[in-house]
Amino acid sequence: MAKVRQFVIDERGVKVAVVLDIAEYEKLLEDLDDLQAIQEYEEAKASGETAIPLEQALSEIRSHRK
Repeated sequence: MAKVRQFVIDERGVKVAVVLDIAEYEKLLEDLDDLQAIQEYEEAKASGETAIPLEQALSEIRSHRK
């Protein structure tokens, strides 16, 4: 089934917002989160820094909080 696109327009007829089905909105948020994680991974990989194990990273974070 094709999705109907609904827009909110201002008094001049200019589109200013879009109305989304909540499931479509949540899917967009998930996709955005996935893309952000991919971008962060690519940036970390390109930085050339040496990776450390997760437990070591968490331990270091905890020690700096005290």
